[in-house]
Amino acid sequence: MSKSSGPILVPIGFTDQSIIALEQAINIANITNSELFLLTVIEEPSAIQKLFVEYKDSLEKLKNEVRIKIENIQETKCNLLKRDSDCMVSVGKIYEEIVRVSDMIGASLIVMGTDGTPKDKKKKFIGSNAYNVVRSAHCPVITIKGKVHRSGCKKIILPLDLHKETKEKVTTAIAYARLWNSEIHVFSVHNDNNEEIKLKLTRNLNQVKNFILDKGIKCSSALVNHDKLNLSEKVIDYSIDLNSDLIIIMTQQESDFKRYFLGSTASSIINNSDTPVMSIRPVKKLDTTSYELQ
Repeated sequence: MSKSSGPILVPIGFTDQSIIALEQAINIANITNSELFLLTVIEEPSAIQKLFVEYKDSLEKLKNEVRIKIENIQETKCNLLKRDSDCMVSVGKIYEEIVRVSDMIGASLIVMGTDGTPKDKKKKFIGSNAYNVVRSAHCPVITIKGKVHRSGCKKIILPLDLHKETKEKVTTAIAYARLWNSEIHVFSVHNDNNEEIKLKLTRNLNQVKNFILDKGIKCSSALVNHDKLNLSEKVIDYSIDLNSDLIIIMTQQESDFKRYFLGSTASSIINNSDTPVMSIRPVKKLDTTSYELQ
């Protein structure tokens, strides 16, 4: 990533969490010299509601009221922004509009708040809108659950496994580490006594670490035992121990979605981590010429 990249899109739902996400996005925008685009989506009316003139009138009134509110937020929160900002109100399915607008403006990043784990802890996924944005967006998505606003990014956690797709997030981590002057901590977990798997993971970690160091970025690596914690808990605990500022994870290709889902581990990390989480969707064809992970 170079400075003066595409605009950063921030969905605004008028919750405390979306304002925290906006403040984080302003910091990132100033570092990347990016413009900021605020978006509020009004939930699409039902087919029956659309038939009534009274509803159409009330919808226009609502849009005007929401526009005034988002413009007030833009005026009060974006005054420290180095570049320009813009805002928009749209009507439709929330996650579809977020993805559509991000494509329309050529967004380089989406930063959005999430309320995290639902009250019904049996539910496996983050809120459906955040989940679908993470799954569908064509640019990286940072979800922010934590209540503490972070002004910098000194430490980036990069969990790695043996899937080839995870290589893609290494170059993204390097790009942001350069912008933020961050150090990267690559991290893998093994959950059995299979020495072959441990050797492969160790080789992965060393190759990635050396690749990052060769790019002039500070980097450390760790291979830890799974213990009794699940993988997402281990990643979050590692992030807490290091007092990290960002966790970068990889979503899966559409063709693999039924097999990998968002990954129960990925959705659990997004749900439960107070550290901001960047999700990257892999491209279909991977460039493996720069370095090799096996």
